[in-house]
Amino acid sequence: MRLVFAGTPDPAVASLRALAGTDHEIACVVTRRDAPVGRKRVLTASPVAAAAEELGIDVLKTDRLDAQATEHIAALAPDLGVIVAYGGLVREPLLSTPRLGWINLHFSLLPRWRGAAPVQRALIAGDSETGTNVFQLTAGLDEGDVYGGTRYRIPATATAGRVLEDLARDGATALVEVVDQLGAGTARALPQAGESTYAGKLTAEDGRLDWTQPADAVLSRFRGTTPEPGAFTTVDGVRVKIHDMHRADSAATVAPGAIRVVQSEVLVGTATEPVALVRVQPAGKAAMAAGDWLRGLRAADGLVAS
Repeated sequence: MRLVFAGTPDPAVASLRALAGTDHEIACVVTRRDAPVGRKRVLTASPVAAAAEELGIDVLKTDRLDAQATEHIAALAPDLGVIVAYGGLVREPLLSTPRLGWINLHFSLLPRWRGAAPVQRALIAGDSETGTNVFQLTAGLDEGDVYGGTRYRIPATATAGRVLEDLARDGATALVEVVDQLGAGTARALPQAGESTYAGKLTAEDGRLDWTQPADAVLSRFRGTTPEPGAFTTVDGVRVKIHDMHRADSAATVAPGAIRVVQSEVLVGTATEPVALVRVQPAGKAAMAAGDWLRGLRAADGLVAS
């Protein structure tokens, strides 16, 4: 079949490469415009754009799938549109422009966690399982019938970054299977069943750790917001990003938010048992071992994270 692929971030690259390795033709890749990256705000092509250019596929860069984008895609006469984390909505008449419409690879087991941040929200909620679904795109938010997918047991200490990498790989395989089935006319989709939940986009403030919550909830939020938007706390008026932390080895009793060193571990108290900081990054500085950070503070005793 003749395909149009829409995607932007790293998790979409595996699907693009997988489809490029099939007998299907990718007539065009649609991705968002170059965006400023890093402290110097250098305009940088999206990971999908970079992969498409490497593969020799034409690229359309647009932040909105508007009338101009619709006209461009319609001129290609695609059989199928494929979307993986593009970052924008597909509305009519573009929704019906490909002969078979559009399919979407989503990183959850629908209808749980419809929306922009399914993996992050699943981890924050403490889910033990997630997966991927390939579904028919409709006007409703992630409401279409499901063709297939994969199930995934979330590792106990995995961050959102690690889970997304795994799901991107697994989902690419499932996506190719569905595209092949649609091309052969054998694909069958089933309506979504079960209670729906919404995975709203995360803000920077979603990464703030609340030390008055139980350790499980603190660790779940850390995992769900790592690496983006980034878990953090505030110590002595300074924002401190937390790159790595885990359940404490020590059985010490530490008040919620209090910071103590016990058996070489930098502990922070929660509503239950303490957690151990491993690697942190104070605002304006490079990431460092938590012990080195604490030793560098003028008054390490009596510090409280908030």
